[in-house]
Amino acid sequence: MTVGDPRGIGPEIVAKTLADPGVGERCDIVVVGPEIEGLPVSERVGRWAGEEGAAYAGRLSGLAVERAIKLAMAGAVEGIVTGPIDKAALHAGGYDYPGHTEMLGALTGAPVAMMLASDKLRVVLATTHLPLRKVPETLTGEAIMRTAAITRAALVGMFGIAEPRIALCALNPHGGDGGRFGSEDADVLAPAARASGIAGPFPADTVFVRAMRGEFDAVIAPYHDVGMTAIKVASFGSAVNITLGLPFPRTSPDHGTALDIAGQNRADASSMIAATLLCASFAARAAPRGGRAYAYPPTAIRSGGLPSRGQ
Repeated sequence: MTVGDPRGIGPEIVAKTLADPGVGERCDIVVVGPEIEGLPVSERVGRWAGEEGAAYAGRLSGLAVERAIKLAMAGAVEGIVTGPIDKAALHAGGYDYPGHTEMLGALTGAPVAMMLASDKLRVVLATTHLPLRKVPETLTGEAIMRTAAITRAALVGMFGIAEPRIALCALNPHGGDGGRFGSEDADVLAPAARASGIAGPFPADTVFVRAMRGEFDAVIAPYHDVGMTAIKVASFGSAVNITLGLPFPRTSPDHGTALDIAGQNRADASSMIAATLLCASFAARAAPRGGRAYAYPPTAIRSGGLPSRGQ
């Protein structure tokens, strides 16, 4: 479990997750991140103030993710739960990734996709963090087919759904309305859906409702905000971010760093707890090594000291 950006609510929700009895019964956790428990809020804020402090915090966030990936790839842990990061700080800290998903894919060499899931809805993004104007050129048939294949494999292997029902959300209003509002749905999305054996494309204003009513096991969204808006309206605070396609399970909460309430003991850890329990269930579903589902003794916590700015 990575702490995330140390300026934000990550340390608080990690501590609350560790204290949750349901988590302790289900899994053993190794914490990766700077040691900040007991550090006064005033000193914590001062240490990471300004642009230099943000870059330092971003560097710490990236180092923690790198370390967690190495542990998982080595088989020392069986899954990763990541605390929220500040993408601008991550970039300033020397990591040229739009977010966790892209970083995980690059560092593992795995073809990945981002899923947001709750007990009401599962949404997978065909494109992730990029300007809206770039979506049409990035949303190729190949991208849709790749996302569909990753999604189907995850629904079978991680969620235990033998025959997944997957729908594709349209790009344009009313699915293009016969070409009046764009041709991408007919020319790109529909052929990719047929080739992938998934349903759609269906208009965004109905497909998520149909999925929530049980018609589909997951919806592939063509771009970030249409998918994220649907899942967060349906399940904000209880949804979990899942990276599909990795050789190990990775989950995270469905929210950001909430810098405005950091250090005030006001953060709701519900999504972090849900992410941890879901990661544990994925790890348990996978074949355990040596008859054990987890690699460390209960309540094992290893936190490195705060590195200097030069490290």
